[in-house]
Amino acid sequence: MKSFFNWSGGKDSALAFYYARQDNENPIELLLTSVNKIYRRVSMHGVREELVEKQARALGLPLQKLLLGEEPSMAEYESHMLRTMTDLKEKGFTHAVFGDIFLEDLRQYREARLGEVGLGSVFPLWKKDTTQLVHEFIELGFKTIVVCTKAEVLDESFVGRIIDKDFLTDLPKGVDPCGENGEFHTFVFDGPIFREPVSFSIGEKVFREYKAPKDDKDTCSPDQPVQCSMGFWFCDLIES
Repeated sequence: MKSFFNWSGGKDSALAFYYARQDNENPIELLLTSVNKIYRRVSMHGVREELVEKQARALGLPLQKLLLGEEPSMAEYESHMLRTMTDLKEKGFTHAVFGDIFLEDLRQYREARLGEVGLGSVFPLWKKDTTQLVHEFIELGFKTIVVCTKAEVLDESFVGRIIDKDFLTDLPKGVDPCGENGEFHTFVFDGPIFREPVSFSIGEKVFREYKAPKDDKDTCSPDQPVQCSMGFWFCDLIES
């Protein structure tokens, strides 16, 4: 077995990597990260690509970037992904590793697309309790900062915060402690998987809106047009 890791740079990726590394029969030999080719930032998280490069160096692994346009269509995304998966298959990779925890439809989607090119999948955190996972993450010595929040559930005050027990206490009712429903995203800068900490400085906070599909019931009401907006708070991190 030879695996690549679908690396976002966040806490679920880091903890899944920690779990996966215990399996000596399925070594991880590559990180794959989706990057906005216009702004050179990690898709959804908004983290500068140079910081993910620093993570990869601290992990001692090569980093491959899947370069996507601004707000790519599903067809564009799938086309890029299919080419990338086919290329990795030809290079001898057999499995993709993910940090997903309980989103069934997302797992089914990933498995279907990978199956098209003959790749298997590994989900080290699958169905684990998210409260237990985030506490284990902290107890293992991982350190992570919140870089993006879904504005309708977490306001500006949550971005730029380190995830610790105080952060978990402050989360509003209904917000998953791992942000598994997209409530927040993070950047991991230290922990047992890294050779050394990833240094950075904290930049400005910004609010951005993006188009959301009408069938997103958490965001769009039935009387809205085909597209409506989703708001996000971002905290910029700067290489130091």
